[in-house]
Amino acid sequence: MYRYYVNKHAQRTGEHEVHTSLCGYRPQPDNCIYLGEFKSCQGAIAKAREYYADADGCYFCCRECHSR
Repeated sequence: MYRYYVNKHAQRTGEHEVHTSLCGYRPQPDNCIYLGEFKSCQGAIAKAREYYADADGCYFCCRECHSR
């Protein structure tokens, strides 16, 4: 299980990226929302979409959920 976070600030392309706690690209604590622990990024993306409909996985830590 990993701890997941969503960036409060959208990427230049408009989506809010979801990251694991181990990701080197995870935003600073004041710029992200803790989503909880999930077995996969799919659960984290579903939770993140409660905050941001355009949530997408990080290319580096959630590649299987990265679509943009």
